[in-house]
Amino acid sequence: MASRPTVPRSAVPLGALAVCGTLLTACAGAGGAGGGSGSHSINVLMVNNPQMADLQKLTAANFTKRTGIKVNFTVLPENDVRDKITQDFSSQAGQYDVATISNYETPIYAKNGWLAPLTSYAKKDTAFDQSDVLPTLRESLTVSGQVYAEPFYGESSFLMYRKDVFKEKGLTMPARPTWRQVAALAAKADGARPGMKGICLRGLPGWGEVMAPLTTVVNTMGGTWFDKDWKARVDSPAFTRATKFYVDLVRAHGETGAPQSGFAECLNNVEQGKVAMWYDATSAAGSLEAGGSPVAGKMGYAPAPVDRTRSSGWLYTWAWGLQKASKHQDDGWKFISWASSKEYEDLVGKKLGWSRVPAGKRNSTYTDPRYVAAASAFAEATANALKSADPDNPGVQPRPAPGIQFVGIPEFTDLGTQVSQQISSAIAGRTGVEQALKSSQTLAEKVAAKYADK
Repeated sequence: MASRPTVPRSAVPLGALAVCGTLLTACAGAGGAGGGSGSHSINVLMVNNPQMADLQKLTAANFTKRTGIKVNFTVLPENDVRDKITQDFSSQAGQYDVATISNYETPIYAKNGWLAPLTSYAKKDTAFDQSDVLPTLRESLTVSGQVYAEPFYGESSFLMYRKDVFKEKGLTMPARPTWRQVAALAAKADGARPGMKGICLRGLPGWGEVMAPLTTVVNTMGGTWFDKDWKARVDSPAFTRATKFYVDLVRAHGETGAPQSGFAECLNNVEQGKVAMWYDATSAAGSLEAGGSPVAGKMGYAPAPVDRTRSSGWLYTWAWGLQKASKHQDDGWKFISWASSKEYEDLVGKKLGWSRVPAGKRNSTYTDPRYVAAASAFAEATANALKSADPDNPGVQPRPAPGIQFVGIPEFTDLGTQVSQQISSAIAGRTGVEQALKSSQTLAEKVAAKYADK
């Protein structure tokens, strides 16, 4: 989302990262100690994306030193962390005080009473500046007038491509590419350099992995998971056409090992010069343009490809949720407000480089000349993608639930995961698209039956 839902993506794993830090017992009482002399601690469970790895590096010497609040991080790949967060928050076990959740989970968790509302904290903490958070993200994390999560970074999706390779091959990226144009470019870029494939597209199972980009293709090609009356449409002609297009493209011109490739693997393929294009989360650009990246300065960024819609980029945020059962809510808020603050963005820029700022969440980020200069290759493209995302109207027909790369219902976690396994199997050549979607339609109909009469 990478996303999630890189992907989600949006967001999305960078390989297995070891669990960091042993869980410690926090002292009784709430509130942080000042001056770095306190004995408070909180447990934070988060996805292992690059931005979170940077956060780990900076926390002890900055946040803990100033507040005295020790942060014990547990870091896991996306599919694993989602399961663990759901288990802990749904049982209100309180093992973790704070966790990375997305705009998919936030409304569901809030309605189930698993999250502590953050509205009063944000109002008192004027330095946090809630009004600076991008409206699209702020709204996606607000339920019944209460803020239930604060974004760490936000992302949409766009098309990334090697400008130097395109120049060498005499190829031109359209200002607003269609998927048909992208497929043609992938065919021409395939083999442009030894071992280079035309495009990287996620094929790894997971509702926040392969289903994130694929669902945006389904949307723009006229398909939908459910129509406005909760009729399942997974085996419809439009859904089938879009899925076949995606599967055929990645099989013909996609990366080696596509059925096992998610965000992390595609990022590595781009950095290692193994692919000429990549459609995925806008948050990837920060890594591609970071100091030391072998492709920094070589990448171009175009809007998410379309077919029948004006735009097709997803909307996703990895955000911080505070468990309602936490006994350290004040300390938890202090961590959340620091990690999502303008101050933290400034710290990352100065310590690690401005292209690595966890952006996509604040208006002020895009008026900061230091960030704009460092992220000039992708800042405007990212901002435009975030502004054009419309979770309520992502396709050509009315929807019964919000969401661009997901359907905003609790059952989508299981449904999307099971369907993703079918799609990954089709990418691997073990089953056909029609058969994969026929099986998936049966699963979707069972979900639809729960809502059709409501």
